[in-house]
Amino acid sequence: MILVTAVSLPTAVQDWLHHRERIAAGALRSRMEPADAPDHSAAWVTRSYVPARGGTGVNGSWADVIPLSSARVALVVSDVPASGMQATVCIGLIGAAVRALAELDLAPEEVLARLDDIVSRFTAGQGNKWSLSFVERLVGATYLYAVYDPIARRCVMASAGHPPPAVADPDGSVHVPELPSNRPLGMGEPVFESLDLELAEGSTLLFYTGGLVRACRTDDAIAGLLSRAMRQSGPSIKDAWRVTVDTVTPLLATEDDLALLVVRTRALSGDRVVTWELPGDPAAVAGFRSLVLQQLDQWDLANLDFTTELIASELVTNAIRYGREPMQLRLIYDRILICEVSDGSSTSPHIRRASATDEGGRGLFLVANCAQRWGVRYTNQGKTIWAEQALNTEATPEP
Repeated sequence: MILVTAVSLPTAVQDWLHHRERIAAGALRSRMEPADAPDHSAAWVTRSYVPARGGTGVNGSWADVIPLSSARVALVVSDVPASGMQATVCIGLIGAAVRALAELDLAPEEVLARLDDIVSRFTAGQGNKWSLSFVERLVGATYLYAVYDPIARRCVMASAGHPPPAVADPDGSVHVPELPSNRPLGMGEPVFESLDLELAEGSTLLFYTGGLVRACRTDDAIAGLLSRAMRQSGPSIKDAWRVTVDTVTPLLATEDDLALLVVRTRALSGDRVVTWELPGDPAAVAGFRSLVLQQLDQWDLANLDFTTELIASELVTNAIRYGREPMQLRLIYDRILICEVSDGSSTSPHIRRASATDEGGRGLFLVANCAQRWGVRYTNQGKTIWAEQALNTEATPEP
């Protein structure tokens, strides 16, 4: 018989291993999370991560910005109860999952419901003990998923145990909305509720993780922090972000890290969005093709005449033939050109490759080949099929 006894490592070796894990976790985290938030026409966003001063340095706070269809943007912030390499692995898993769900254009409450199911499956005892020891840390993770629409100027958000953002109106008044908190992920929450806010153009939102809650303790203190940052920074969102980070960092507990999103909302002007109601008559398609071409001429986008006419014609024809009223055609002139057709049916369209002898079935195939991206978004009223074309325009500078 061979007896195995526990051997305590020398303090110097333990310190070296601890330092090695800290460096590895930090390096992996920095590769997973870009330093700058992507530029987007819906909002100016500044993102930052403040590592913990003690422990492994890397904990489970993180934030993300995900472009969506129709010029919208998803704003994500989460807090995973883990540290070091465990936190980094969990962030990678849940980050990949939410980006995949974002591609489906689900409502925020549906995204959280799917995430909750994914976390439950991760931790249901499947796989080996090594993998389970990492993903079990996802249980109890808090999560907030918000979608901002710059055309409607509305922000719909849902939370899984995560605190709501602080909101500053353009006049400087700050409040913290009453967001249904629901339970954290993996805790068996069957239903998630959302909050729908109308935001004035130029509103500022501060999304944060639990480190700020523990540092400020109350919603009023968090609102006061954003209010002071707005007063000291002037119109620049980057200055507001710097003031916030500089103010909060000394207040954080040694074991706390912090992820921040500072968001300044924008709105698409009315002359950049055109909407037409569609009748249920196939003979009307030719008239709408002419309206699309006229609008492109007004926007000085005649180089996109052929592809846009084809996309609009195919989508409108499919809606009239297979959809239900009310039906609508919308063009959005943003940094890309977006063509949308909505109808009252929730029937899912499927792209296929038509054979040489087929008389139809090429509509979505043509749309997919003419557009840079296309997809389907479901709503309470039915569905919207959208297609995007690149313009190669310059990015709008930050105010």
